Amino acid sequence: MNRLQLIAAIKEKQSYLCVGLDTDITKIPQYLQTNPNAVLAFNKAIIDATKNYCVAYKINTAFYEAMGVKGWHIIEETCNYIPTTHFKIADAKRGDIGNTSAQYAKTFFETFAFDAVTVAPYMGEDSVRPFLEYQNKFTIVLGLTSNAGSNDFQKLIIHSTKKEKKLYQIILEKIANWGNANNLMFVVGATQANDLQDIRSIIPNNFLLIPGVGAQGGSLAEVSKYGLNKDCGLLINASRNIIYASNNNNFSEAALQVANNYTIEMQEHLKTIWY
Repeated sequence: MNRLQLIAAIKEKQSYLCVGLDTDITKIPQYLQTNPNAVLAFNKAIIDATKNYCVAYKINTAFYEAMGVKGWHIIEETCNYIPTTHFKIADAKRGDIGNTSAQYAKTFFETFAFDAVTVAPYMGEDSVRPFLEYQNKFTIVLGLTSNAGSNDFQKLIIHSTKKEKKLYQIILEKIANWGNANNLMFVVGATQANDLQDIRSIIPNNFLLIPGVGAQGGSLAEVSKYGLNKDCGLLINASRNIIYASNNNNFSEAALQVANNYTIEMQEHLKTIWY
């Protein structure tokens, strides 16, 4: 799925919701846990319940890699089950020397049918470049994250001859020149909403993947106010508060309702840019 197709999907559904499939077998309904294909069955039920209300799904590979070979099969089957009308993100946070990154890119863009993969930029351009070389694929670079430890490095003040800048600002400015809005997105945590105006001044056109709304306390209203651009430019990821909305037999119905509630609010925010 390319940028224009993603924007068209957002306009059609009036939603910029991404459902995070961070599936932990210990948290799914107990009656499913005895199923030998419990995680896949759970994922399929969540997808069926939410697909009319979201435009993207994000598979956090860590929850599956911990299961060994079986987990990789579930990644593949879940990815293939997601409709082709939806944007598919591998939340893998890869990043290594060039020839290794080339293999990571091949994994998620060729072996698996993902549209995007999250990447850590710490090792520099040659670690990101192999992902950017794929046509109609997105590299989603960690920009400013929502975890408490983000302050350890990302907001360090860097002194230069011109002016002081935070490290994440320098990273965004530099990486923005490695690609463009058609192949490059950034992760910005919802709990960093106060920095979104500054971030938008650096990267006005790129899509931002925003985790942290809901369970982590981020505000959809604030993120939308400061992060929306003329093309929407946001994918709001919600994981736990959708997929674990209920731990009973009605978990899929509960997930549907929460996803619908997000969409209703998103429709109002989209009116500020498209109506």
